[in-house]
Amino acid sequence: MQTKLTLRLDDRVISRAKREARKRGKSVSQMVSEFFDSLDGGVTSPDAYPPVTRSLLGALHGKQVSVDDYRRHLRDKHL
Repeated sequence: MQTKLTLRLDDRVISRAKREARKRGKSVSQMVSEFFDSLDGGVTSPDAYPPVTRSLLGALHGKQVSVDDYRRHLRDKHL
């Protein structure tokens, strides 16, 4: 069952949300729903992610990456 929810947001936030929804080909309601689903670890469809993020899904599947690897990456990136 779907129920209506009213949110009070700043006009600028609403404009940004509508622009982003258009870019993603979704409604603002769909984006809000997906956000709330993600809060409790709900399963999110790969289509819910932006294209760049979607292209990275599974990139590290089966790889062993340690905290030291990540720190080394950040050092190399920012030096």
